[in-house]
Amino acid sequence: MSSFDSAAFLKNLTNQPGVYRMYNAQEEVIYVGKAKNLKKRVSSYFRDQVDNAKTRSLVAHIAAMDVTVVNSEMEAFLLENNFIKKYKPRYNVVLRDDKSYPFIFLSAHEHPRLSFHRGPQKRKGEYFGPYPSAWSVRESLRSMQKIFPVRQCEDSYYRARSRPCLQYQMKRCSAPCVEGHVSDAEYGEQVHLARLFLKGKNQQVIGTLVDRMEQASVDMNFEAAARYRDQITALRKVQERQWVSGTQDEMDVFGYAMKGNIACIQSMFIRDRQLLGSKSFFPKIPSTATEQEVFESFLLQFYLAGNKVIPKQIVIPLELTDESAIADVLSNEAGHRVKFFRGARDEKRRYLELAQNNANNSLEARFVEQKSVHARYLDLEETLERETPVQRMECFDISHTSGQQTVASCVVFNREGPLKTDYRRYNIEGITPGDDYAAMAQALKRRYKTPGEANKIPDILFIDGGKGQLAQAEAFFTDWPADIKPMLIGVAKGTTRKPGLETLILEDTHETIPMESHAPALHLIQHIRDESHRFAIAGHRNRRQKVKNTSTLEGIPGIGAKRRQALLKYMGGLQGLKRASKGEIASVPGISTDLAETIYDHLHH
Repeated sequence: MSSFDSAAFLKNLTNQPGVYRMYNAQEEVIYVGKAKNLKKRVSSYFRDQVDNAKTRSLVAHIAAMDVTVVNSEMEAFLLENNFIKKYKPRYNVVLRDDKSYPFIFLSAHEHPRLSFHRGPQKRKGEYFGPYPSAWSVRESLRSMQKIFPVRQCEDSYYRARSRPCLQYQMKRCSAPCVEGHVSDAEYGEQVHLARLFLKGKNQQVIGTLVDRMEQASVDMNFEAAARYRDQITALRKVQERQWVSGTQDEMDVFGYAMKGNIACIQSMFIRDRQLLGSKSFFPKIPSTATEQEVFESFLLQFYLAGNKVIPKQIVIPLELTDESAIADVLSNEAGHRVKFFRGARDEKRRYLELAQNNANNSLEARFVEQKSVHARYLDLEETLERETPVQRMECFDISHTSGQQTVASCVVFNREGPLKTDYRRYNIEGITPGDDYAAMAQALKRRYKTPGEANKIPDILFIDGGKGQLAQAEAFFTDWPADIKPMLIGVAKGTTRKPGLETLILEDTHETIPMESHAPALHLIQHIRDESHRFAIAGHRNRRQKVKNTSTLEGIPGIGAKRRQALLKYMGGLQGLKRASKGEIASVPGISTDLAETIYDHLHH
């Protein structure tokens, strides 16, 4: 049992609201709680009869406690959330994902740019979202690129252009960067249509495009009419995929499912009458936590961490113990009134049923997963916020000795693990010795050719190195269509270069994702990174040995490439050749007695 003197601690405990922390013998925080009345709440843990198994287990491990008194219950909610995020106590429900959600950003430039955005909304322009994942933002941007020729390139790239890039050739950008290709009025119209599309006003966009197409036909401008027709077709295809529509401008919906010690909370985001997508969460939970405890803890951590957008309406699957207090906390945080609903009316009930079905399906899938390559892929997809499975991954590594005999390796993994038939090595030539950046650039160029010639493009391309190496890959794929190019990720080693301290560096934003040493996704990344390193080193050693062998024989008169190859093949390499007698050397096809003597003398003097 615990050696903690609860009676002495309770004797002078205040009745004010606050937050309490419980510590074990190793001085680790094992539980954080909040209370309207600290003395009353903390006393409940130390009654003679405690029915809850979780509470009994918790109390048995308490070695010390402390409290922080606050002015109100609202402050207690916020402080509790901060402590849970900081300490990740073993007896609390802990939400692992506390990142803010991404948005699509439309800049306020003379020629506005559409781009991915995550974090504080400080730049001038319009923000659309939030989207459930980075993947969903990129997918939306890809779709928009096919419909609206609005630039998505970086400002530095846009300013430096003297002629249109590949996106213009593919009719995915109208090239506002180069004078004479599109007027400001025409570009502004496409930006306006893109804005309406992002606000969910698809029918208005289609109506405008139909009017433009008909007018172009009347004016006998058939090329423009064909462009409008293609826009309308692409837009209708996108609209068909957005099959869930309603009347709500802003609402979040949550589904909930729990089985054993695994809980799944499914979130769905409705903005501007569109379902932007959904995401499954699997918070870390104590084995004896109740459904209500899990969901309430998740809800508060979800909205109070990571710059989450708090909508005016939240549809929930369970009744909250103190619904009005939680609504007040979220309302104060959001700056507007937040209301909870439980799907009593038709539209909200439809969304709630959809979220519940998704939660049940996601939980069942998670429950039967095994810790295998497949499970590692799932964890990687969750870490990278991908909604589509990763079917193919490739990883590059560079190996050399003091800049000499540089070899780049490319290894390939599919859902079953290493796909060795697709492995490739590239001998790097024509660069400054030791210039790993130039080596990476050359390897990428030889591996992926051009978009028109590209085949077997991976879903994810890992670059073993930091931001510099990743920048080479970003520069190479700059002009590639967004729906063809792979997702680029740098794998940087920790300062001590020990396994388990790797950090992922994402493309574009260069946002870093440190990973837990026990994470299945990290094990998968370590596997592909180590395999690429092994393959590169093996290739480099082979090349180094070949150069060593070749350079030894190159100075012998009358020995060309074919004879060198024959000598090494028949003698079992350079060492075998050195041990051979003159007669044995002369037995090699194409080698005369006189030449064998010359070779022998050259090798032994």
